[in-house]
Amino acid sequence: MKIVKAIFCCSIFLLQLQVPAFAQAQLQNYDGRYEQKIDSLLAMMTIEEKIGQLVLYTSDIDVTGPTIREGYKEDIKKGNVGAIFNAYGAAYTRMLQKIVMEETRMKIPLLFGYDVIHGHKTIFPIPLGESASWDLAAIEKGARIAAIEASAEGLHWTFAPMVDIARDPRWGRIAEGSGEDTYLTTKIAVARVKGFQGDNLGELNTILACAKHFAGYGAALAGRDYNTVDMSDRVLREVYLPPFKAAVDAGVATFMTSFNEVHGVPASGSQYLLTDILKEAWGFDGFIVTDYTSINEMVPHGVVADNREATALAMQAGVDMDMQGGVYQEYLPALLKSGAVAEQQINDAARRVLRMKYMLGLFDDPYRYSSESREKELVMHADHLAAARDVAKKSIVLLKNENNTLPLKKNIRKLAVIGPLADNQKEIIGSWSAAGDFKKAVTVLEGIKAAVSPATKITYAKGANINDNLTDQIAQAVKTAEQADAVILVLGEEALMSGEASSRSSIDLPGVQQQLAQAVHRTGKPVIVVLMNGRPLTINWLDKNAPAIVETWFLGTQTGHAIADVLFGDYNPSGKLPVTFPQSVGQIPLFYNNKNTGRPRSDQKYTSKYLDISNEPLYPFGFGLSYTTFNYGKVAVSKPSYTMSENIMLELNVTNTGKVAGEEVVQLYIQDLVGSVTRPVKELKGFQKIFLAPGETKKVSFSLSADDLAFYTRDMEFKAEPGFFKVFVGTNSRDVQEAGFELVK
Repeated sequence: MKIVKAIFCCSIFLLQLQVPAFAQAQLQNYDGRYEQKIDSLLAMMTIEEKIGQLVLYTSDIDVTGPTIREGYKEDIKKGNVGAIFNAYGAAYTRMLQKIVMEETRMKIPLLFGYDVIHGHKTIFPIPLGESASWDLAAIEKGARIAAIEASAEGLHWTFAPMVDIARDPRWGRIAEGSGEDTYLTTKIAVARVKGFQGDNLGELNTILACAKHFAGYGAALAGRDYNTVDMSDRVLREVYLPPFKAAVDAGVATFMTSFNEVHGVPASGSQYLLTDILKEAWGFDGFIVTDYTSINEMVPHGVVADNREATALAMQAGVDMDMQGGVYQEYLPALLKSGAVAEQQINDAARRVLRMKYMLGLFDDPYRYSSESREKELVMHADHLAAARDVAKKSIVLLKNENNTLPLKKNIRKLAVIGPLADNQKEIIGSWSAAGDFKKAVTVLEGIKAAVSPATKITYAKGANINDNLTDQIAQAVKTAEQADAVILVLGEEALMSGEASSRSSIDLPGVQQQLAQAVHRTGKPVIVVLMNGRPLTINWLDKNAPAIVETWFLGTQTGHAIADVLFGDYNPSGKLPVTFPQSVGQIPLFYNNKNTGRPRSDQKYTSKYLDISNEPLYPFGFGLSYTTFNYGKVAVSKPSYTMSENIMLELNVTNTGKVAGEEVVQLYIQDLVGSVTRPVKELKGFQKIFLAPGETKKVSFSLSADDLAFYTRDMEFKAEPGFFKVFVGTNSRDVQEAGFELVK
């Protein structure tokens, strides 16, 4: 068994927020203490009751509160449902649990799940934005707080983290993950699993995490959600699977299948993915749930003729729980009678679900999560809001700061705040904010007003809507800008322009926002652009013309305060891009760790390049400026060659050469110069976020092992090969210092 044994088990509330140095996987040391109980329980259950544990149905959350769909309450009473999602609130979950405990034969508690993606009621930055902090402790703390609030509202389970690698910003769900890099995503996946699950699933402030979407979902062709995925097994294993394996090793309790096909088979029917790799090779002992109706969707995929065949294929593949499709409930009894599925398969799936319910303590007290007093005490606690503000400001990336336009002085005389997102509460908490209440979010305008001096005159104009062609508000915005000493121009997307089913063929600023920016720019006033978006955007004009650009993503409940912290210098921005920003949508997919061709780009005609644009991105992976400057010394490798059993040691000095203190993310990349198969031009293999006072120098050390240099060789064996390597250390994937070493047998 492999469920995380992480942290934060202290009952004292203030200690719940501490972030530890390490964690141990809770079920890696599982002693089987529940297996005898599960054996006894399974022996008493009918086949219908066992199948019921494999059924997940949705409740509904509407303007008048939560409700259960017609017919589902009867299914609950009959023991035909083992779990409910989209149901939260201490009173409501207690009411549903009471039905099970008082009206069913076996009295097996329900499991309540929900999309707790980037906070529950206190909303943190969208995952892509939070990943830009490169601050694993802060990310883990955000998941910990989300678990505290969600568990206080009766929830046992979240459908997070999403650990899909995404290299196409047209794909809307890039907002929900950690970007394009396998190594960074792997580290963040572990942090989020540890945060959600704590060090003991029996504690009241933990919830089950769910690694999704298994697998390859982020590689949907053309960036179109739910589309086909087509990749080699080598790419699948080297790029897309490692974050999932890291989640297993961290003890993640559940997995969710993806909507896409892999190697021609939809993931919910892939024995290769779910059984051969996940359950057998990796030893995963939690349970696997489908995404919403994805078993049914194998019919239009064309791999099965009907839902009955789809049910059989999913069970044979290793799916343990059917989300919302209803096909396990409808077809498994007959499939069992026909021999198409075996009772042992149903027993194994039910065992995995029951095990999680035991570990959560639900058989000891089914109502233990449904405490209205805990709900009242913990939801949107002041400490949670402070933590949300902290990670939000750490997630902001300074993309441009010409002539030290930023930070602004708090006693600036006249300041214009312009843009469709400047005084907008609804959009700023982002997609997948689920239980979040946008009415409690702090707008940019509010945050600025709270930060400046009483003497500062602030004027506001909307200027344009986010996504239409109306230009009637631009003239007023220009007048507002003309009367100010500086302009803060807040532009970007609507929250639901990214997320599920939100692919875009163009990633320009939507609507007439660029026209608004151009008109305001013509006033000659200093313009600071604040971007809010769930994906990289193509902002070439802004990059050429705006003196300062701040990428803020969607920062959640404390948006306005966090942005003001950066704009006025209370916090020196330290964020780094977790994903490449292209110059043009025509460059996509564009990512830093590409491979060389046999004809690398040059001035010669017959080389790998475009005729109308360079190959370079607008902003590279890992990029982000600061209000100070950092000097990187020469990279020193401790010796020229290493054996496979030795650690490769390297170090360098980093100096703050500016006038203000700041944090820097020191990034380590490697290149295997010659391999039995081609290797990327760079691969991230380490990073450290350090704090430096003005004039301070710190020695930064890294250690690499042969495992860090391993890959799937020509014969698909995962190992390091002897040869020469380059190492690169720098402030982003482009601006680096270089050294080298040899790995010998």
